[in-house]
Amino acid sequence: MKRMIVTGSAGLIGSEAARHYDELGWRVVGVDNNMRRSFFGSDGDTTWQRERLVNDCRSYQHAAIDIRDRDAVFELVREVRPEAIVHCAAQPSHDLAAQIPFEDFSVNALGTLNLLEATRRFAAEAPFIFTSTNKVYGDGPNLVSLAEYETRYDFDDPAYVEGIPETFSIDQTKHSLFGASKVAADVMVQEFGRYFGMNTVCFRGGCLTGAGHSGAQLHGYLSYLFKAAAEGRSYTIFGYKGKQVRDQIHSRDVIGAFDAYLAEPRPGAVYNLGGGKANSVSIIESIDRINQLTGRELSWELSETNRIGDHIVYYTDLSRFRKDYPGWRITMSIDDIFEEFARISLAARSAA
Repeated sequence: MKRMIVTGSAGLIGSEAARHYDELGWRVVGVDNNMRRSFFGSDGDTTWQRERLVNDCRSYQHAAIDIRDRDAVFELVREVRPEAIVHCAAQPSHDLAAQIPFEDFSVNALGTLNLLEATRRFAAEAPFIFTSTNKVYGDGPNLVSLAEYETRYDFDDPAYVEGIPETFSIDQTKHSLFGASKVAADVMVQEFGRYFGMNTVCFRGGCLTGAGHSGAQLHGYLSYLFKAAAEGRSYTIFGYKGKQVRDQIHSRDVIGAFDAYLAEPRPGAVYNLGGGKANSVSIIESIDRINQLTGRELSWELSETNRIGDHIVYYTDLSRFRKDYPGWRITMSIDDIFEEFARISLAARSAA
């Protein structure tokens, strides 16, 4: 039986990965100590997801260790000797990072280094998949010429008609402390691939989404929007008239990218990963779709203050990944994503 370690296994992508590879017959060891609850309160609590994994999976084993604990990480990797590592654990909020800079950096950067070095020592042949972020580009995308439309902003430069590519600079921009800690981790993952010849990959994600998300006000906006609509909460839009644009990629399509990489790994690889232009949507467009799908008017207000380092427009140029892995494709359209959330939201409301 193949062995895999998945960190952040009770989060959105980690749980999707754990469930998927368990179904494929891997022995999956999931690492998650539910720090998301301490970051975001009850909205971020992932206990429900961990319990589902333990109860539903055939060979899933849970390890509630902290990736900042080097000795515990080394011991786990030495014991499991994984044939693949999927590293999803993170402090994921660029807003929260400014309040907890040491926790943010130690989780995102130091925790990643602990895992990389443990892999190099005890499982050097194992592909190492890292869920990085588009925040490594800082607010650089805001310097691209933009056009304003009735419900959204969009790029107004032919060079970015397909979105932001991997060649976009990560230097001399405002990242937020979260973005900076993820840059440190991203570059370190690359370096272990390039310097030591390990099969490492950074997937710089846009908005990764799906029904398994424990969405909170400060992270996972689409999941949180549906939660707010279902529970009658008010939502605050931070700046840009609500016309800021993100591309949405479903967690299952993220796992499809992981599958492609595991089948043909490359050392030190870097790929932007998101829904692309076709799956892009603004916040006010999102709210309008939610109102239509749920039959409820989401209460919201607009703050004139935007989040520091936030993107006005970001969607992903998928050209590089599609060239290297032509068998991979987006299977969940933006409509599919919204409809899935609506079904689950309405079902939960009926059960309440």
